[in-house]
Amino acid sequence: MREKYDFSGWATKNDLKCSDGRTIRKDAFKDNDGQTVPLVWNHDHHDPMNVLGHALLENRDQGVYAYCTFNDTAAGNNARQLVRHGDVTALSIYANKLKQYGGDVVHGAIREVSLVLAGANPGAFIDAVLEHGELAEDAGIIYTGEEIELAHTVTDQGEAVKAVEPKEEVKEEPPAPTKSKAKKKAETLPEPTADAELEHADSEEKDMEDETVQDVFNTLSDKQKQAVYALIGMALDEKEGSAQHSDDEDGLYHADDDSDETVQDVFDSLTDKQKTVVYALIGQALENAGNSKDDEDEGDSTVKHNIFDTDEMTENQDVLSHSEFEEILNDAKRGGSLKDAFLAHGIEDIDYLFPDAKNINDVPEFIKDPDDWVSVVMGGVRKTPFSRIKTLFADITEADARAKGYIKGHRKIEEVFGLLKRTTTPQTVYKTQKLDRDDVLDITDFDVIAWLKGEMRMKLDEELARAFLIGDGRNIASEDKIQEDHIRPIWTDDDLFTIKKTVSIASIASDDEKAKAFIRAAVKARKNYRGSGNPTLFTTEDVLTDCLLMEDNMGRVIYDTVQKLETALRVSKIVTVPPMEGVTREADGKTYALMGLIVNLKDYNVGADKGGQVSMFDDFDIDYNKMKYLIETRCSGALIKPFSAIALELTYSAILGVEPEDPSSVLLGKAVSSLQEDVVVHDKFIKGTLKYVTGYTGFSGDADEQSGNYLALHFDVSDGATTTVQLLGGSHKDPVTLDNDNNCVFRITDRNTQRIKVVTTLGDDTITKIYSLAGLSIETA
Repeated sequence: MREKYDFSGWATKNDLKCSDGRTIRKDAFKDNDGQTVPLVWNHDHHDPMNVLGHALLENRDQGVYAYCTFNDTAAGNNARQLVRHGDVTALSIYANKLKQYGGDVVHGAIREVSLVLAGANPGAFIDAVLEHGELAEDAGIIYTGEEIELAHTVTDQGEAVKAVEPKEEVKEEPPAPTKSKAKKKAETLPEPTADAELEHADSEEKDMEDETVQDVFNTLSDKQKQAVYALIGMALDEKEGSAQHSDDEDGLYHADDDSDETVQDVFDSLTDKQKTVVYALIGQALENAGNSKDDEDEGDSTVKHNIFDTDEMTENQDVLSHSEFEEILNDAKRGGSLKDAFLAHGIEDIDYLFPDAKNINDVPEFIKDPDDWVSVVMGGVRKTPFSRIKTLFADITEADARAKGYIKGHRKIEEVFGLLKRTTTPQTVYKTQKLDRDDVLDITDFDVIAWLKGEMRMKLDEELARAFLIGDGRNIASEDKIQEDHIRPIWTDDDLFTIKKTVSIASIASDDEKAKAFIRAAVKARKNYRGSGNPTLFTTEDVLTDCLLMEDNMGRVIYDTVQKLETALRVSKIVTVPPMEGVTREADGKTYALMGLIVNLKDYNVGADKGGQVSMFDDFDIDYNKMKYLIETRCSGALIKPFSAIALELTYSAILGVEPEDPSSVLLGKAVSSLQEDVVVHDKFIKGTLKYVTGYTGFSGDADEQSGNYLALHFDVSDGATTTVQLLGGSHKDPVTLDNDNNCVFRITDRNTQRIKVVTTLGDDTITKIYSLAGLSIETA
């Protein structure tokens, strides 16, 4: 038994087309069936004094019905009198968690029912309220415009004012499961009525003799009109393009997407006059489709508008007769295709009558490059709630700096200290969009504003991720450039933070040679890496492909999976970044093409002060009727750890780097640490201490050359280059060609007059360097 209530009414109704273009569909609020929600005044739920009582909700086929009871508060008693007197006659609901497909609202949760002033809210509409941070879920106030009914209302003296029981609705049992959306079989169509005329519908009353097809058609409900369209297009399945009218088919073609009624059920509800008009419309539609192609752009998506053109129908008396139409239907039942049956009777343009093509996707998809890398970058960087980033390391004595690899031998302590305590300040990054308001109102298939805002956030994240890795690529003079002293690209950051490793190959090198040089350079550069944990390799699809296609001397693929390549490169994963394709930089007169970045993004800090986080703004330009949208953030970004990234760059130019050999190495039977200490190679001279060594038989078979002072150097040159070294003023006058070890030991006898000459050649490019030895300290026996 339902409890005693003061009044009842529709909280919301199905198929309610609201002013914002959305439509409430059947069972959208079925989860509220049997629930009790607060009854409030005019949706003012912020003040408990406005709670008037409660409403018991009942989900019905037509919508949600509410049985409302007032409480005994002053506000409740006042509202009771307003309803009783007829001053307030309408309800509305507040609902959230609204889900929709295109323009159809298919799910939601009713949170309250409210008494509202119906006069202030004519018609049906939704006051939409976008909840913060929920682009996919709306909340809103839904007005139906339906009047409420008094029931069980009693006056203060106990006299019954009105006692009207709510209209109980019998819920029909759903039909047994059938084949979804199958077309109505031809044999189930009603027999056509003879003597039907095209221009005027038959009537038993004399004063109706002049009634036209248009007049009768206008008496049909929307559901009945939909059934008429379905009868004309019954032979085509919405998905397969044709209907199979087999005798064993038990299909039911529903009158619309939200009803269990079939075309037969709706057709049976028509009067004889309306049925006669249906036959006339089908005949006229077929005639027009077969004879008039000039009007193709003027017709409705299902039935041509000129069907109802009375003048044209008067002139066009040759129509498809009812008996001929019945014959077509019988042929269709025997042959299995209504379309073929029509064609057999000379109706060539039958496709003109059937439903138009429909979009597969409700929301337009973006054509874009793969962007999985964006989420990897945005999710990997370190984030702080402050935007000014400072890196500071206290202990930077020269000896400590050398031990940890913080500086090269020729770099000054003051320069290193300045970089270590650098401060990075923020910059605003934004994206704007605008829509004509007419377009916003006309696009009802999907939420175009939410779709546009999603695109804006996607492009903002992509631009930031690109700026973090390689910079935005704009010219430094551009007003739109993301300045690299605010968001510092990992690729072009100072050598103290990003190790620049050159992958140097000959211009005629094969893809296998290029990939081999890349892997070799990446592995060798790891000895100087001081970043956190196991880093990630960001590279291009071309570089990854070349590495995976590398073959050994037997023609077998070396790395047949990405995981094996990751292990060889000593990285946690490999991420391809389309914007890295073809990016280059110029330095020292040479062009360097970026092949990859090895970095743990935990060492890259992105900071934004309060208010600088990603924010969305919208505005309306009344002069141009434009909806304008802005998304922006104000942040900074920079590496915060020395030597925490490796940039692998390809160059076809010859390179030449000279440095002291690793002290732990053993050359020609002697440890380098026993030969020299504190050796530093500058651009034009070498300094350090050379120890006195005896018994260096590996150096020379000549006893006179097996003792003295020796200098061990390592040469960094291009793969494929030819490099020669020569001690000018030494006993060997001819240059010596370096082997694959790229190192050499020199016996120094006179530091003031002797010099070292190095020449490397790659193709047409040759580099020559000569170093003075006057800065060396020589120990004696």
